[in-house]
Amino acid sequence: MDLSIATDPPLVELEEFKKWILFEDNDLLVLNKPGWLVCHPSKNGPFSSLVGVAKEYLAMDTIHLASRLDRETSGVVLLAKHRKAASYWQKGIECKSVRRCYLSIVEGELTESKKVSTYLGNDPFSEVYVKQMVTENSRKAKFAETIFTPLFSSNQYTLCSVSTLTGRKHQIRVHAQWMGYPLVGEKLYGRNEKIYLDFCTIGWREEWRDILGMTRQALHGRALVDSTSLQSFIAPLPDDMTCFLELKLGLKGDLLQDCIGKSDESFLSTLAEN
Repeated sequence: MDLSIATDPPLVELEEFKKWILFEDNDLLVLNKPGWLVCHPSKNGPFSSLVGVAKEYLAMDTIHLASRLDRETSGVVLLAKHRKAASYWQKGIECKSVRRCYLSIVEGELTESKKVSTYLGNDPFSEVYVKQMVTENSRKAKFAETIFTPLFSSNQYTLCSVSTLTGRKHQIRVHAQWMGYPLVGEKLYGRNEKIYLDFCTIGWREEWRDILGMTRQALHGRALVDSTSLQSFIAPLPDDMTCFLELKLGLKGDLLQDCIGKSDESFLSTLAEN
């Protein structure tokens, strides 16, 4: 079953949750979040969110979300077991000593690396309250900077390594759309936001697959690195993105692993330069 198509995904099984653990010690629980699960607690009980099931797994009343991802974005999420660890990682993200790298699949064949530097603000023309857009500099606008590095292109799609130099709401998704290379599977920042509105109301329609390519946005939090301690956490690419790359781009096996390796190298280079 493709769980990302459900507006109300099934509850998380504890044994399945354990398979998502990338690292655990007395300070941290680091997870490879699937692209169908919210991070924050939800109204549907503890097993309906990453934080909720983590608290059940740890038998703790409180756990701190030190980093997060949008529901449809898979990848590394860091949970801190106490306030001291939470403060360290949250401050690191804020001051940019802790950085993220993503893997994305976009529509179109991107031929060279692009550094996008714009201001973002609420989209006054959208029916979706949270939607952002590229806008002019203003008191409410926030500066955002993203680097897209193509790793492999074929059949009008591109696998990209993405580094964010700022941490703004929906930054990668907005910048990808603004460049003219929207993310595969993108409902809100794609070709027609009405798909997003309909999805929120009635759930997934199978006919959208031909339009979107995937049932969720093709964005994966590949790595999170602390440049101070050199501690790093890496999440393998999920099956849905791997299958899309194989079927649509012919990218698989050693060639795919080589591309992911180049992504990691590109990220380290970006860390050194910025």
